[in-house]
Amino acid sequence: MSRTNIIYIAVGACAVVGLGVWVSMILVPAWTAYTRLWQRVVAGLLSLYVAAVMASAGIALGVLLVPWVWDRIHS
Repeated sequence: MSRTNIIYIAVGACAVVGLGVWVSMILVPAWTAYTRLWQRVVAGLLSLYVAAVMASAGIALGVLLVPWVWDRIHS
């Protein structure tokens, strides 16, 4: 198995775990907090917005910090 395949497997596993955590800790409580369908749909969309903001913050930190840390480790 090549290093690229290992990276793809690790990224896929992290995506599955992250999706499971989002569903169990954010979406399900938001869905069950309301009784009307439109309220549940809006709560689901807002939780999707929260997930997108958290993911973009993580990507931004990764883009900013990984090159800096990589240069410090390998120099």
